[in-house]
Amino acid sequence: MAEESRELVMVITHGIDHELSSVGFTIANGGITAGLKVAVFLTSAAVDIVRKKAADTTQVKPLEPLSNLVRDFVSRGGALYACTPCVKARGYEQADFVEGVTIAGASVILERLKGGAASLSF
Repeated sequence: MAEESRELVMVITHGIDHELSSVGFTIANGGITAGLKVAVFLTSAAVDIVRKKAADTTQVKPLEPLSNLVRDFVSRGGALYACTPCVKARGYEQADFVEGVTIAGASVILERLKGGAASLSF
């Protein structure tokens, strides 16, 4: 029998104006709490979530503010990636993002999936 995966890949496509961003990060943090190694890959409008100060005013009650969810995720060891083409299309650079964001292509997530990681998308 195959060994159970202990890794979770989250793909988030919604930005700060959509509740699914907060839900995605809440579940990602829950994955860390459950002992999973979690990676979040931000594509499309979701790359805006990690721009400095962009998520500061977003809160979907009763969840924590989005900026807190992102900060908590990174501080607890979550891997946080922003899609390279999505970043470039918006004219962003590494200096535009909060600490802990890595600009990377899909290969970083695909390698995890090839290794048996579970996946969710929001």
